[in-house]
Amino acid sequence: MRRVLLPHLISDDPAPAGGAIRDYAGHSMGTSWSVRLVAGADAVCDHVQDGLQQQLDAIVAEMSHWETESDLGRFNRAPADSWQVLPPAFFDVLSYAMDVARASGGAYDPCAGSLVNLWGFGPYGRFDQPDFVAPSADEITIARAQLASRPVQLQRDGRRALQPGCVQLDLSAVAKGYSVDRLSYYLKTQGFAHHLVEVGGELRGAGVKPDGEPWWVMLEQVTDAAVDASVPGELVLALHGLAVATSGDYRRYFTLDGRRYSHTIDPRSGMPIANDLASVTVVHAQCMAADAWSTALTVLGSRDGLHLAELHGLAARFVIRQADGGFTETMTTHLRSMLDE
Repeated sequence: MRRVLLPHLISDDPAPAGGAIRDYAGHSMGTSWSVRLVAGADAVCDHVQDGLQQQLDAIVAEMSHWETESDLGRFNRAPADSWQVLPPAFFDVLSYAMDVARASGGAYDPCAGSLVNLWGFGPYGRFDQPDFVAPSADEITIARAQLASRPVQLQRDGRRALQPGCVQLDLSAVAKGYSVDRLSYYLKTQGFAHHLVEVGGELRGAGVKPDGEPWWVMLEQVTDAAVDASVPGELVLALHGLAVATSGDYRRYFTLDGRRYSHTIDPRSGMPIANDLASVTVVHAQCMAADAWSTALTVLGSRDGLHLAELHGLAARFVIRQADGGFTETMTTHLRSMLDE
């Protein structure tokens, strides 16, 4: 059964008369990106491909924890107790990520890169390398103690951040969503108000297609080859002035001694999540918010995650693993209200 989600607010701004869809694509942040836009008959588009790639390259230069010479890389190597001036976008993304960290009680923490690295999901000591060794309990305890004892501080005046010592920032759960927002903003500044942006599976849509239809996208389906099952009931979303992001335990993981270890780390325990959630999808006006919150809610689990999502009025869908290998689905009130029934 196919179900349809519709936005609460729908603009009546039509696509350009005689407009046609143009497609662009490339690679960044270790993944692919794509853009579909509606261009008027007289629109000049020669610069669009390079312009989009330049936006993404600028984000990597500031916020990538894979690039040692990025601004984030330099912050991670900065001396203890040093204040670092951050580029405006980097500062804003880090500020938002830390807001979600506080709101989620630490279920998401952009300062927990050292724990991500210990579990082999960072830029070095990867889990898929033959010499990888899972961290010991003592290593996890030390990393958690360092994280708790001396937090990163931000000063909005001057856009400064304090490196307390040994903190490893990791914005991978928010920067991809921010990049979607950034491409959407860039397209609007270039006169392309009707478009669909995708980076690594996270999406944002604006306006409509030439035929007046919205940008229809299917919410990511959970599949598990081990049990050959998928969540029932496809959900199709009219991505009109909205963004969507999904966090799932099936995307990246490794198996050790018969146990599956997800790439999503719970900063509170220092361990990969081991709850009942297969995935969380968040629909939001901003993709950065959808990205960060989908991670935080995944860590919290179905009960606590649903409670917090309701508290913050988030449109979220939880896909829950069952003991028999199947799945069940729970939606927040805000997402259910978007169902076209």
